[in-house]
Amino acid sequence: MLKGKSMIYIAILYAILAALFYGFSTPLSKILVSHMSPYLLSSLLYFGAGVGMLFVILISHLHKKQKIVNEFTQKDLKYIILMIILDIVAPILLMIGLSTTNASTASLLNNFEIVFTGIIAMIFFREVVGKRMWIAIGLIVLAGALLTFEDFTGFHVSIGALFVLGASLSWGLENNCTRMLSKRNSLHVVVIKGFGSGLGSLIIALALNQTSTLWYYVIFALLLGFFSYGLSLYFYISAQSHLGAARTSAYYAIAPFVGAGFAFVVLRDPLSIIFGIAFVVMIFGTYLAIKENNIKEI
Repeated sequence: MLKGKSMIYIAILYAILAALFYGFSTPLSKILVSHMSPYLLSSLLYFGAGVGMLFVILISHLHKKQKIVNEFTQKDLKYIILMIILDIVAPILLMIGLSTTNASTASLLNNFEIVFTGIIAMIFFREVVGKRMWIAIGLIVLAGALLTFEDFTGFHVSIGALFVLGASLSWGLENNCTRMLSKRNSLHVVVIKGFGSGLGSLIIALALNQTSTLWYYVIFALLLGFFSYGLSLYFYISAQSHLGAARTSAYYAIAPFVGAGFAFVVLRDPLSIIFGIAFVVMIFGTYLAIKENNIKEI
């Protein structure tokens, strides 16, 4: 029993580490997307994750003198394909959204990933979603609505915010596909995600002739991909194998607040009354989501 609970605590720690690593990606991507196309940036972020994790795998196997064994089965193929497609779509939508909205708003809207992950997990994968989670979802939706409308007097919708919401939906679907692979080696899953999604985005960038940028931005993007996508995904998938998709996404919910805080400090994003209200509402929603997923309920 103690061993089981210890694994749960470790899984929660992994989910929080995943959130911290990913939290910095949105504001830093905001800087990079002004120097390259969203398609190229998406490709480099995932290639950074794939190459970095592949290097970790090779070092690990050389040290242990073990062969790399394919552990995936025929049943995994559909989830791998869906995972890659969604991982191509999601970051591109996010980068397009970042080009027309500020990083702090985009960071908070990323919390919709909890909503979409939880609902999809409940409907299609029969994960239990309790009362607190439904209230949390409602509060997050309310906060998202506040952030989505630029002008409530004329009901002007922020197009950038809608792109960010589209990214959150794609990642919500992708989280549940990844959940089906979480019993496999997490490093191997990240490598597949990295190279598959990176290649897909690169093909789009080449087709649109949007691959020009300075070499040091390429290095910066690859390094950001390794830390914010590679290491974050590794910890996230490891947590999923013990917590499930919905519960892992609840702990992962601190990522948008890390990103928003970083955007305020580094990018000097402006504050508004609407953002302040949405921020408070989002905090309450996130708290209830985490409370719903306490140790007793796992």
